[in-house]
Amino acid sequence: MRLTTKGRFAVTALVDLAMNSQSGPVTLASISERQKISPSYLEQLFGKLRRRELVTSVRGPGGGFSLARPAEEVTVAHIVRAVDEVLDATQCHGHQDCCDQHCCMTHDLWESLNRKMYEYLDSVSLQSLVERELQKAAD
Repeated sequence: MRLTTKGRFAVTALVDLAMNSQSGPVTLASISERQKISPSYLEQLFGKLRRRELVTSVRGPGGGFSLARPAEEVTVAHIVRAVDEVLDATQCHGHQDCCDQHCCMTHDLWESLNRKMYEYLDSVSLQSLVERELQKAAD
């Protein structure tokens, strides 16, 4: 049920992108340098983010990536789902066959936790994360 580096790095990279895209597309190399994330790992993540239409890419000199939508319309849940991150507290991955092909006694509890996690992640916008980072820098 833990968020892996794939989800964490994708969120971090998009916060960086949102914070640094005022003057045009942002290169993966610059995100890599600032966030200490491997460029090849970022390429994999951004391929998925592009396919899910969270970012757009520009080729050539001055190219890089930009957000495909305003940061206030992108939630952490969108990002996590885009990179195929699955947050699942159940043992059966939602198939309801956790205990001898039947639902275990605590299945509903873990299923409810899954919903609450996604509700929370869906309530946090990329813009709110950018604003928090800008506030921290100002303090």
